[in-house]
Amino acid sequence: MRLKLTIAYDGSDFAGWQSQADGRGIQDRLEKALGILAGKRLILHAAGRTDRGVHALAQCAHIDLDGITGKMANPERWLTALNASLPPSIRILKTEPVPTTFHARFSPHHKTYRYLLWNGEILPPLLYRRAWHLYGPLEFSLLKTLAQEIAGTHDFRGFTAKSGATRENTERTLHRVDVGKRGHHITLTFTGDGFLYHMVRMLVGAMIRVAQRKISPQEFLERLHQQQRTHAPFTAPACGLYLTKICYKK
Repeated sequence: MRLKLTIAYDGSDFAGWQSQADGRGIQDRLEKALGILAGKRLILHAAGRTDRGVHALAQCAHIDLDGITGKMANPERWLTALNASLPPSIRILKTEPVPTTFHARFSPHHKTYRYLLWNGEILPPLLYRRAWHLYGPLEFSLLKTLAQEIAGTHDFRGFTAKSGATRENTERTLHRVDVGKRGHHITLTFTGDGFLYHMVRMLVGAMIRVAQRKISPQEFLERLHQQQRTHAPFTAPACGLYLTKICYKK
């Protein structure tokens, strides 16, 4: 039996999703809890790896329950049992049996990331480590213009931290890029078929620099279209990034 898990977490105190030698990855905490409940090691296969400090509202992963007997053979028991075993910064929101053809990493149709900014003089304490604090002038209209430019299919090699080393195809399709503002809150939401390493954070960092008039829109577009790179890339802080949704193929 294969079990799909929908997971939320505050990534502030973890070294990212992926298992670490010192056990500080979110995957480490989950697999430890899974192993105690199952009486043997269970390996989590996740939809993607979030970086150190990045949060998730709906990360997805799966495990195989082959050979599990007793109470834990019932998939409905995993939800409450796992949440009782995990720290409060990690919660299992849903568990559901899925066909063995389902794979958390390879089956998604698209993913959505949201980046949260606070453009005000004083950052509210409840947004500490959960939003990028910006103060000073910010031209919101430029963010909306750039969002329209990056929607669609592009080679995003200029917006990945591994651009000089990666051999993978760096073409990705952003189905939607939405920019919202309410008071001091600004959100940038990216829905796409896949994302490169640090892609969203580097897009946000460059977009903000344009909105702050630190670089020109043309410089941003030159990096997007792989022309002259007239400025060094800037990566937005991890604290404002949230994995919010993963939609799977039917």
